[in-house]
Amino acid sequence: MTVPATETTATPKPPRIGLLDTLRGAALIAMATYHFTWDMEFVGYLTPGTAETGWLKLYARAIASTFLFIVGVSLVLANTPETRWNSFWKRFGMIAAASVAISVATYFFMPGEWIFFGILHCIAVLSVVGVLLLRLPLPAIVAVTIVAVAGWIADTWVSPGLLRSPFFDPRYLAWIGFAEMPQRSNDYVPLFPWMVPFLLGLTSAAIALRTKLPEKLAGLGTGSSLLARLGRHSLAFYLIHQPVLISIAFALAYIVPPAKPDPVQTYLQQCNTSCSLQEGEALCRSFCQCTLDKLQEQKLFTPFQSGEVKADDGRILSLASECSAAPQ
Repeated sequence: MTVPATETTATPKPPRIGLLDTLRGAALIAMATYHFTWDMEFVGYLTPGTAETGWLKLYARAIASTFLFIVGVSLVLANTPETRWNSFWKRFGMIAAASVAISVATYFFMPGEWIFFGILHCIAVLSVVGVLLLRLPLPAIVAVTIVAVAGWIADTWVSPGLLRSPFFDPRYLAWIGFAEMPQRSNDYVPLFPWMVPFLLGLTSAAIALRTKLPEKLAGLGTGSSLLARLGRHSLAFYLIHQPVLISIAFALAYIVPPAKPDPVQTYLQQCNTSCSLQEGEALCRSFCQCTLDKLQEQKLFTPFQSGEVKADDGRILSLASECSAAPQ
C-alpha cells in the first residue's frame, strides 16, 4: 500500500545550520565589545556621546541589523514545514519576560533613559509578526518586504523624516517607529525601520527553502565551534554579559578614577549627539552653542547639568524655542 505524499513529507524540516549559529555567536561577541565601550563611557573613561557617534554608531547599527536578519532566518527554519506553536510560544514568553525585566531594571537605575522598547522588545513583537507572515504565500511575503524597504529608503534617503510625526513621540506610540523626536532611551529599537533587516532575513530564508541552499550550508559543519555553541544560547548571553561588563567598568573606575570631564564639552557633545538624530550636523552645532550661551547667561547651566532644573522646565523650553527660531 502506498502512502500518499503530504505537504509535510514533501517539505521536510530543514537541517540545523551550524554557520548560522556561528554568525549569531560572532554577533554576540561584537555586541559585547560595543556595550563595553558604552560602559567605559558611562563611568567616565570616554567622552560623553562617544558610543553614539562616528564609526561606533555604525558598528552598533550593523550588529543590531545582523541580529534581526538572523532572527528572521531562524524563525523560518524553526517553523518549516509547519509552525511549532509550543516551541514558538515558549521562546516568545522567555524573550517577552526578559524584555519586561530589562524595562523594570533600567526604569529604577536609569529613569531618565530607561529602555521602553529595545532590541529584545523588537524581537518579541517581530517574532509574532513573522510567524503570521509565514502563513501567507511567498509572493505576499516578498511584497511586504519590498514595501518596508521602500519605506525605509524614502524616509532615510529620498525625503528624510517623510514618515515621521510628533503624534508618535509619546512612548506608548514611539515603539512603532514613526516618532519625530522620541524620548531618550539607552536602547531604542522601534519596529520601523528595524523590521527591514528582519523581513530581509525572513524572505531570504523562505526563498532559500525552495532551493538546496540550506542543505549545502548545513554541510559546511562549524556547528561544534565555540562561537556556534555560544550562538545557541544567545538569550542567556545577552542577559548576563552586560551586568558583568558594567561591574568590570565600575571596578576599574574605583581603582583608577577617570578624569572629570569638562561640563561645557560634555553638554555640547550630548546635545549634538541627541540633536543629530533628527537634524543635520551643522544645524545642531549652532543650536547647541546657542542653548549653551543662553543657559550660562541665565545662570541655569549648572542647575541644568546637575538635574536640579529639568528639561521640561518652562525656562529651558523657552530658550530652546528661541534657539530653534534663530537664523542658523
